[in-house]
Order: sequence, then structure tokens, then C-alpha cells
Amino acid sequence: MTPRERAEGLAYRAAWRLVCRLPERAAYGAFDRVARSLHRRDGRSVQQLRANYAAVRPELSSEELESLVGEGVSSYLRYWCDAFRLPRETPATLDERIRLTGHDAEARAIVDRGEPLILFLGHLGNWDHCGAWATDHFAPVTTVAERLKPESVFDAFVDFRESLGMRILPLTGGEHVYSQLREAISRGGFVPLLSDRDLTRSGVEVTLCGHRTRAAVGPAKLALETGAALFPLAITYEPIPGRAAQRVVARFGARVRPPGQGSADAQVHAMTQQCVDALGETIRERTQDWHMMQRIFVEYPR
Repeated sequence: MTPRERAEGLAYRAAWRLVCRLPERAAYGAFDRVARSLHRRDGRSVQQLRANYAAVRPELSSEELESLVGEGVSSYLRYWCDAFRLPRETPATLDERIRLTGHDAEARAIVDRGEPLILFLGHLGNWDHCGAWATDHFAPVTTVAERLKPESVFDAFVDFRESLGMRILPLTGGEHVYSQLREAISRGGFVPLLSDRDLTRSGVEVTLCGHRTRAAVGPAKLALETGAALFPLAITYEPIPGRAAQRVVARFGARVRPPGQGSADAQVHAMTQQCVDALGETIRERTQDWHMMQRIFVEYPR
């Protein structure tokens, strides 16, 4: 670890402790001020967010688009404030701040029978809150996390998530992830996976909101090979009257089943496209909660 990474790690941990101790309104207010500053500075991440939003919402005027970008940066910083303050939450407070909708009853029935369940998630809303909530109110989580720098911060987040009962597998630098996921599913595991952006270069090309992109095949491939149920899950925010914090809304899409014909690769592609289509509906409806600050589309409209 370099001296700079060590300093960044120490600063991150200090900020984590501070945000946990602040009153709710002060903490979220501080993160909102940071969001406005980041929007004004218009760095590379904000520029990419704007390009992504423009691609999925081409009907917006430049003024409407810019307002939406500001809301998106605010939503992204709200996610980080939530993450920092997660140690304050209890099973009861987590339950108060989540609302399930869509095909959630079918998904819960599958879990209640002790059968495996796979979720195809996008970079929407607050997936960490859902994972923490699931440990006590749904089913223990096994998932994959992208290894981030500095390493000490990544390790701290993994340690904390695992202290809540989640099992976190690093995408790189560890044992073979896919085999570990298959093993978890064989035991009736609950496996939510962020999959709207391919990080492995083994994904498939699909269409998201009318534009070509590459999505991860893990959820569909696991479902096809193991028979586990597969659902797309879109997570957004909604205001809570009188609160600075917001409620997390988890929308279960319809269960995605194998087509039953064609090669395994063709079936995985079709299932992945169904998941992406379901997420695309929410991305257009709640674009500000899509925290996609990386390049995602193969080509961008001129």
C-alpha cells in the first residue's frame, strides 16, 4: 500500500465515523452540499452521467437534462450517506425504510420454500440497504463486489457487510467466483448481482433503452444451469414526510424463465435481455436514481 492510499484509507474511515455520529438532517444536508459542488465542477464522472442520461431520455431539453443530472448526483451522494450511516441501522429501522413492490410475493414464496433465488440488479438506488435488510427479513445474501481502491477501504466495507450476515465475494483477486456462486445456490442461497454493466468482458450485447450495451451473463447463466429462479430488481428512492433520509423502493420484475429452445448461449442472451428490459423501464421512470457514472453504451447518439 502506498502512503497516499494509506492516507486515503484513514481519511475515509474517519469520515465514516463522523457521518455515523451526525444527526440525520445534518448528515444528509452535508452530502447534498457536496453533490451540488460536484455538479458545478462538472468533472469526468458528471459528464459521463449526463451522456448516459441524454441517451435514455432523448426527449428532454438541455435545461431539463441538466436539472436531472443535478438530481442524479444528489441521489448518488444520498446512496453514499446511506452507506456511511448503515452501522446506525437496526433490523427494525431497516424494515421501516424499505418498500417491496411488483412481483415480490412470488419471490418471497420461493425463499420461504428454501429454494434458491437470483436477482439481476442495476446500479439503481441503494442496493446496500436492500442487502442489509434481506439478512434479517428475507434471506442471507451472497453477492459479488468490485474490488476498489484504496484496498483498505474495500476491506473495511467488506468486513462491515459481512458483519451484517452478508457473504461478499471479490470480483477479482480471490477464488473462482462463479463456482462459489453455484455452490451457494446449491444450498438454496439468495444471490443478488449487479449486472447492468459487464466488468468481466464475457458479457453479452443487449439493448438498454434503445441503445447497445454489454451486460453480465452471470445471473441468467446461473439460473439456466441450476434451475434457480431469476428476477430483475430495480431499486429507487421515495421521500419520507418529515425525514431527510428517503425510503428505498425495491421493484421485483416478472420472473425470467429459460426460453426452453435454442442453444444455452442463446437462452442466456434472451434471459439477460428480459432482465435489462425490466430495468430499462425503471431507468426511464426514475433516471435520477440510476447511478451510472461510467461509460455503458457501445455507441452514443450524436
